[in-house]
Amino acid sequence: MSFVMSSPCTNLAELRASGWQSKSVKQEIHDNLLSKLQAGEELFSKIVGYEDTVLPEINIAVLAQHDMLFLGEKGQAKSRLMRQLVNFLDEAIPYIDDAQIPIHDDPYFPITKRGRQIVNSVPADEVPISWWHREQRYAERLSPGTKFADIIGEIDPAKLAGGVSMGAEDALHFGLIPRLHRGIFAMNELPELDELVQVGLFNILEERDVQIRGYPVKFDIDVLILFSANPATYNRSGKVIPQLKDRIGSIIHTHYPHDRELGIAILEQEVDSNQVPFGNRVQTPNSNAEDSPQIPAGEEPSVVVPYFMKELIEEISRAARRSKYIDHESGVSARLSIANYRTVIASARQRAAVLGEIPAVPRISDLGHFYASSLGKLELDMMGSHQMSERQVLDAVMAEAIATVFGEYVDRHGLAEIAEIFSQGVKIEVGDMLPSSHYAKLLERVPPVWDKAFEVNASKDEAVRASCVEFVLAGLYATDQISRSQRHGQIIYEL
Repeated sequence: MSFVMSSPCTNLAELRASGWQSKSVKQEIHDNLLSKLQAGEELFSKIVGYEDTVLPEINIAVLAQHDMLFLGEKGQAKSRLMRQLVNFLDEAIPYIDDAQIPIHDDPYFPITKRGRQIVNSVPADEVPISWWHREQRYAERLSPGTKFADIIGEIDPAKLAGGVSMGAEDALHFGLIPRLHRGIFAMNELPELDELVQVGLFNILEERDVQIRGYPVKFDIDVLILFSANPATYNRSGKVIPQLKDRIGSIIHTHYPHDRELGIAILEQEVDSNQVPFGNRVQTPNSNAEDSPQIPAGEEPSVVVPYFMKELIEEISRAARRSKYIDHESGVSARLSIANYRTVIASARQRAAVLGEIPAVPRISDLGHFYASSLGKLELDMMGSHQMSERQVLDAVMAEAIATVFGEYVDRHGLAEIAEIFSQGVKIEVGDMLPSSHYAKLLERVPPVWDKAFEVNASKDEAVRASCVEFVLAGLYATDQISRSQRHGQIIYEL
């Protein structure tokens, strides 16, 4: 159980009288995890799709008191998982409050010379104690550019000039890991770490001591060390030295959502109810929605996102992960879906603000803005993409995603019958800045078979119906049943 104290102790005598017990950081996390498991508490927040795969492996690694490597492609919540291990630490732990001690030394078992001198020579009621909170006991570092001195330490020239011996503890300037004594340290992108630093790390993992410039200075460093890596680079020969791999206790394999619904759940978690500027005003269409009024001046438009638009956005990421044109070793991050989702919402808001429509409803034509939010997030396979540009690859991926989702709706609603309309010479113009009333007027001149389009998302709202029309048209085009031409941001569909 996490130690709870009504009033924090301020000196060593009070601490001893309080009943506080010293634990290693791994034992502390182990005990608190067990308590949470027994109480049935939530262990990790905002983690979707890992309940039966990743999370049980993390629990076992924690209970085994292992250092861990999180192995997975980009955008698989590796950093989020590592940061949440802080929640298994005690709310705060005591340390010797002395300006000359560079770490948070344990009052019962100090590892620094200065700490031992204070505990052994100063009366207990005069040894000052402060408290180190759990949020401060975690630090992480990105491997590229990281030097030995950054995370292990270095000889301090100023101290040498003052007459301190190089082989003495007092001559050292501590790096991040010694300063995280009794805490958690995470190293992101391990394969990019310099080999010299890797050597220093496996010495810490194995012996828990520090050796700088050939001078062994023994410290019983107490730290949980976490790593993250991409499988392609981690498994490449020579990127990570074998001795370091051998000393990592557990490898936690992460993955992308196994099905589209889980990906949509992540979208809704990350955008709908979190940092989107209009907060919880992003809604799911109501089948009984009435025709919407105009937006009063200065009022922010509400946003309705048809479910098929969420399916399309997530399917684009899934199609990209399958694409032969995109580097599978790099992966396609969930951030692609999140950025694209924000983009279609932003495009819908712009249209609603300019045209004075309520609600703002994303359409297929809003996908034209995906170049801004997608390019740079896709790494092309140089062998598979040949001479294709990133923009052309994205176009191919979006077309595949539209065809996939549309095919599912065709099976459900028989939407292919709508293609017969175009054999009569009907042309339909769409665009991201056309008002919803434009679509309503167009449909007055075409057969009732168009009613099938509105089975996709039942609603009487003109803006939702306009989104349905664009989805069906884009699906017919993606499945080669109609053609389209494009000019000045407008798209015209015809047979």
